[in-house]
Amino acid sequence: IVEPYNAVLFTHTTLEHCDVAFLVDNQAIYDLCRDNLGVERPTYTNLNRLIAQILSSITASLRFDGALNVDLNEFQTNLVPYPRIHYPLATYAPLVSAEMAYHETLGVDQITKTCFEAG
Repeated sequence: IVEPYNAVLFTHTTLEHCDVAFLVDNQAIYDLCRDNLGVERPTYTNLNRLIAQILSSITASLRFDGALNVDLNEFQTNLVPYPRIHYPLATYAPLVSAEMAYHETLGVDQITKTCFEAG
């Protein structure tokens, strides 16, 4: 009961005090580590590394110079189409274990399809 209650309070508060927020479901990250990455009992270190990798890929355009890269204002403008929608969806693919990364060959079409698969 605590988790949904905290989520409702959090979303209400961030509407007033935040421009962009990426929400992360702890159970979903735990399941990804266990099922996709082959970690039997994921620790907080495993979960935090995966979350850091996802957020790092989202904000890569803010850290590097280039014609396609944007600043923080453009980042917010492109991701938040309406003033009260502050929660863009983050996807990350491919999500494979270190052992599988050496022999997996994934094309752009397979990576794109993986982003939209449930589970």
